[in-house]
Amino acid sequence: MDQILNKVGSYWFSQKANKEINSVGDDINSLSNSIEGGAKWLVNKLKGKMQKPLPELLKEYDLAIGIFPRDATNYEFNEETKKLVVFIPEVCEVGYRDSSVLRFSTTVTGYLEKGKLAEIEGIKTKVWVWAKVTAITSDGSKLHFTAGMKKTRSREAYEVQRDGVIVDKF
Repeated sequence: MDQILNKVGSYWFSQKANKEINSVGDDINSLSNSIEGGAKWLVNKLKGKMQKPLPELLKEYDLAIGIFPRDATNYEFNEETKKLVVFIPEVCEVGYRDSSVLRFSTTVTGYLEKGKLAEIEGIKTKVWVWAKVTAITSDGSKLHFTAGMKKTRSREAYEVQRDGVIVDKF
């Protein structure tokens, strides 16, 4: 009986340890993504280039300030190439006032122009199924989402930053 209990106990312990080790690996990957974005922010600050908050950058380019989740604060923006990289702590979904939902990967990239975020990687929206968002354009009171097809939504629904709800996968 002792041998059986020892085997069951050691099996349980090894399973629990493996789960914890995998969890630590995931935490380290998430932390390294956050540190990577934060480190570049720090380098820019030390160079004397203070980075404006992401909502200010979006507003400057005539896009709704609440497109990204509230905790998407670290980003890189190359003013020459117009490439934008936004770092999000965890894969999440954000629900908006018009009942639409966007799903975000931990890194979202695209090219930022006046009234447009193009060649997007890292955002999906629910149409009938989850579809990759490839562009978001602004046209007065409307935002146009291109996700396999163009979907127009009220800009007003995206003018307030919201929290993301953590999901298992992108």
